Amino acid sequence: MPRRIMFVQLKTGYDTDRGPSWIGWVDFSKTWGTAYFHGRTLRRAGGMFDANFYDIETGEEFWVSGPKRDRADTRFAPSDPEVDSDAADAYDAFLGGAPLPGRENG
Repeated sequence: MPRRIMFVQLKTGYDTDRGPSWIGWVDFSKTWGTAYFHGRTLRRAGGMFDANFYDIETGEEFWVSGPKRDRADTRFAPSDPEVDSDAADAYDAFLGGAPLPGRENG
């Protein structure tokens, strides 16, 4: 199962780019259509206004993407994501110029 450090933001119930966000490990299915994060199962879907995944149990919508080195992970609002402790060292190294684990070749 592919595992990547990702930026994840809850979209449901918040104005554009105002929901809580995290930097953490996300496990993906072999097809990349399902993501597992913080005990949630997120399914990829198109046609949502401001999201690309939804929680299969609650229907809540999320934006899941690779983190950006300049920390501009959201489009319209400043973001201060909570960095999961088990991802902090790899994320700090990424901010310093290292590739993300699993993305060494692009």
